[in-house]
Amino acid sequence: MAYQLGLVGLCTSHPAKWTPIIRELSSELDIEIAAAWDSGEVRPTGYAEEFCRKHDIPRAVSSLEEMRDTVDGVIVHSANWDRHLEQARPFVEADQGVLIDKPMVGNIRDAEKLNGWVAQGRRLTGGSSLHFAPEILQLLNAPTSQRGEFHTAHAVCGIDRFFYGVHGLAMLSGLLGAGLQSAQVIDDQAGVECERTVVKLTWRNGSIGILSQCVPALLPLHYTALSDQGVFQGEIDTQHVYREFLRRSLLYLSGKSASPPATIGALLEPELAAIAILYSRRHNGDETRLDHPGLSDVCYDGRQFAISYREARAATS
Repeated sequence: MAYQLGLVGLCTSHPAKWTPIIRELSSELDIEIAAAWDSGEVRPTGYAEEFCRKHDIPRAVSSLEEMRDTVDGVIVHSANWDRHLEQARPFVEADQGVLIDKPMVGNIRDAEKLNGWVAQGRRLTGGSSLHFAPEILQLLNAPTSQRGEFHTAHAVCGIDRFFYGVHGLAMLSGLLGAGLQSAQVIDDQAGVECERTVVKLTWRNGSIGILSQCVPALLPLHYTALSDQGVFQGEIDTQHVYREFLRRSLLYLSGKSASPPATIGALLEPELAAIAILYSRRHNGDETRLDHPGLSDVCYDGRQFAISYREARAATS
């Protein structure tokens, strides 16, 4: 029997965009989308039923417990990242696979809980699809003799600092690998058109990443990577960014791959970096390590984001 997958939280555009991709991958993955549940924080009452009718999903369930008894694993999509662990817990405790969409968490406490679940052997993954963007994978898969070893990278990202901003951080993680050590806000200015922020990120091996953000501008996801062999630049095609991320993640969730797409520590580094950036911004641009004890005092408010996300949708509908 095919692996039965549930969709938890239908707040964002991802459930609708990911559903056809998962079905395209079904011949390799042997996965069926069996059920959907919505939190009601962003979408109107009855949206899960509407979504299931539109996307030919067998069941719209009224509770997570009902979904748990129906599926083998889930994708948690909810816009309110502060509820991700609450919504993942029934499936984690049932030893089912869980993929948590970005941002996985908005505070250190939740990150530590995710690490704890994985340490207990739970099958859990997630984060930004930009970790596995085709353009970055193609660059990384080139022979080292041609591309060299990357030591510096620059990423550009707009829209907002966290919900979308983690994509810029994930691009840098994809290019420079795991091992991010610290973040430092080196320029932070509010302009007429946008709020401009420039961040320096330092890896344990000495690599340097620069993230340029302009909020709320809709900027292309652009990257530049420097190595001892040259300079490599590109732009992420957002129309084709999800497939490889979903393929790798769902192979692991369904048990067809014994290894996760990356360690949970590596997948969480963009979120942890964003929290360190927030701390640095509030402390005069201090360089802030990802293990700084003060990070427990700052967080991104998932509930408030969900409210603003709902209001933005209502204003454009």
